Amino acid sequence: MYRRCGFRYEKKLRANGVVRVAGIDEAGRGALAGPVVAAAVVLPEKFRHCRLNDSKQLAPELREEIYVELTSNSQIKWTIGVVDSIEIDRINILRASHNAMRFAVRALIEQPDHVLIDGLPVIPFPFPQTAIIDGDCISLSIAAASVIAKVTRDRMMRDFCAQFPQYSFSQHKGYGTELHLLKLNEFGPCPIHRRSFEPVAQPLLALEELAQIRSSPTRSARREVRVPLPEA
Repeated sequence: MYRRCGFRYEKKLRANGVVRVAGIDEAGRGALAGPVVAAAVVLPEKFRHCRLNDSKQLAPELREEIYVELTSNSQIKWTIGVVDSIEIDRINILRASHNAMRFAVRALIEQPDHVLIDGLPVIPFPFPQTAIIDGDCISLSIAAASVIAKVTRDRMMRDFCAQFPQYSFSQHKGYGTELHLLKLNEFGPCPIHRRSFEPVAQPLLALEELAQIRSSPTRSARREVRVPLPEA
């Protein structure tokens, strides 16, 4: 059943005495090139937005428009964390994504009392957390983080396109599209490609499997996992 992105989780936390709630999400985890970028966002209690939703469900033009609205609002506190492709290859993408989230939330000038994270719990984490499957479709705080992380990374990939124009990064943002795999096969990897990702080493094999990759499974049922802050 469709549920509009809202403040249900934020309101529940505030009703229990939690004052500052941050939403956290990342972009670029599944890409073959470029960094993974996370954003942490604290929205004001009275925040309203009729179009804000999971960044993947927004058209690029609308996503950019909402990004400007969010980042230019002085009542909204936001930060980003970035982990580059070299570090991704060194520690793996899951750890890199979690580090980007930690970097983002720690950069907030006023630290949150609780965080809402899209997906599964991040352990260890410096603050109490509620992990929400499909949280970017449910929580406005996570949706805002989703948009800021996505637009920030897309802009970074457009900059990389100017450095490495032969890969057309501005079109696919480093994801494993047919165009990207063809460019990989033609030119080989560049300095921002993730060498630990198999499609980077075997682009032809990845091209053969692209049809299966495109047929994504049904999304998991939404659920919530709460993780208390460990005692010192």
